[in-house]
Amino acid sequence: MNNKLIERSKLDNLLSKYRKENKKIVFTNGCFDILHRGHVEYLQKARELGDLLVLGLNSDNSVKRLKGNDRPINNETDRAIVLSALECINYISIFDEDTPLELIKIVKPDILVKGGDYKIEDVVGREFAKETVLIDFVDGYSTTNIIKKINS
Repeated sequence: MNNKLIERSKLDNLLSKYRKENKKIVFTNGCFDILHRGHVEYLQKARELGDLLVLGLNSDNSVKRLKGNDRPINNETDRAIVLSALECINYISIFDEDTPLELIKIVKPDILVKGGDYKIEDVVGREFAKETVLIDFVDGYSTTNIIKKINS
């Protein structure tokens, strides 16, 4: 594993140096089970909003609770390794809860980013960010569609 994967307990100290330098911290989260073009474009757009991107990655248990017993396809370690190869991501922290609220409280992002399928008022943790931004999905790309295609 590389140095992009950061334990929650170390995030506050790590990010405090960026805050002191007035760097704009962007946060987003998700399962990112089977990485595809839609994910990559979303993450690149999120990163462009600030100086660094912190990604909250749902743990295997969290994905199972949210998506069902057949998920995740790729375990959390594999997902973190693949995501860490993306230049647009600076740090990744795995969370086990159903939502990233506790992680967002620690990160205190300048910008909280979610997909365009959300409404601003429904974004968990938005009260701990200075700004909340919704980014449209790339049409035709979803992990569910990929799984359906493989299974057909």
